[in-house]
Amino acid sequence: MLAEGHELRVAVSEPFAHGTMAGMVPRTDDWRAELDWVREAGRNGFILFEAVSEGFGALQDELRRDGFQVIGGSAFGDRLENDRAFAQALLADMGLPVAPTREFTDPAEGRSFLAAHPGRYALKFSGGGSYVGVLADGSDLAAMLEAGPDSGRFILQDRVTGVETGVGAYFNSQRFLRPACLDWEEKRFFPGDLGELTGEMGTVATFDGSGRLFERTLAPLERLLREAGHVGWVNLNCMINEAGVWPLEFTCRFGYPGFAVLSVLQTGGWGDLLRRLADPDATGLATAAGYSVGIVLTTPPFPYSRQQVAEAVGLPILIDGSLGEQDRQHLHWGEVGMAGGRLVTSGLYGWTAVVTGTGSSIDQAREEALRRARGLTVPNVRYRPDIGERLIRGELAELARWGWIGGA
Repeated sequence: MLAEGHELRVAVSEPFAHGTMAGMVPRTDDWRAELDWVREAGRNGFILFEAVSEGFGALQDELRRDGFQVIGGSAFGDRLENDRAFAQALLADMGLPVAPTREFTDPAEGRSFLAAHPGRYALKFSGGGSYVGVLADGSDLAAMLEAGPDSGRFILQDRVTGVETGVGAYFNSQRFLRPACLDWEEKRFFPGDLGELTGEMGTVATFDGSGRLFERTLAPLERLLREAGHVGWVNLNCMINEAGVWPLEFTCRFGYPGFAVLSVLQTGGWGDLLRRLADPDATGLATAAGYSVGIVLTTPPFPYSRQQVAEAVGLPILIDGSLGEQDRQHLHWGEVGMAGGRLVTSGLYGWTAVVTGTGSSIDQAREEALRRARGLTVPNVRYRPDIGERLIRGELAELARWGWIGGA
């Protein structure tokens, strides 16, 4: 946004994150004290929220009632993402097939269910955290429940196999801006889908051929989102197989690294997109053809946090001179800041950067991203070189065979 010539002020509420973007973007300690500054900008003034926690959706709704242009989400969007049982019931009411889901508040009840109905399920906690069962008798899930928290809502959902695919679009309080996006995330920490389930290690995305899946899944939500006054991103993660589309869960905020992966395919820039989101008459956005591949570069303590594991920040980040100006447009900084005139690591988690590449094929886009990743030197950096491998080896062809890729 700064590079496009816009003014902005960033408020950071998490103490461990105060070093993030320090010395890189203007900061404010009290965002409420800046509301008059936003209001003075009229139609060019926006407030952008990133999270779906701490009642931020309800706060956004309140600010909209006070006349501010707020982009990010809504209370309804927060509930879609955080209350998994509510979201599954809504999707079923829309006529979408949903995997049988049972909600619990007591781990002992969940273990009793598994003892009576052994099988492979997905365990998902409302508000975050998940585990996908591996053992046919469900004993690994029972062990996870025994080792987990003593209370809190969670669901056990019948496991559905297929090609995991996300469909997402921006909603401008009245309608989704077309085209929608298709995305394929890689969440495991290590190559070959090994290790911890992280927030995300990389993503393949495209705006091409999303029409049929969008019309089947997100489009029927327009009325409910309109009634809620939602403004921002909405993504529905699905499992697709020969039997059809099985919706899994929503993301109703600017996701990381999704914002970076999509930005290189959004040809109008962020300023243009925010204006379209604030314009109830807007209907679409300009996008590029082809694929974007984003690779997440992490440093310790990722995939944990500094609240759990003490880990130093302030490690130097060096950019190889072989990366030109066009390459640097594909370096999307995460938890970094400036210290002593040098770019360094910072923040709570170790989300250091996202490096993107684009191309007419997934393989071409990935190779561009990997070349740029190799141009960064960061102590203890980790990333996956196999983002999109399953798609290349056959999953994309399966989706085409089932008719879910293609159309307007």
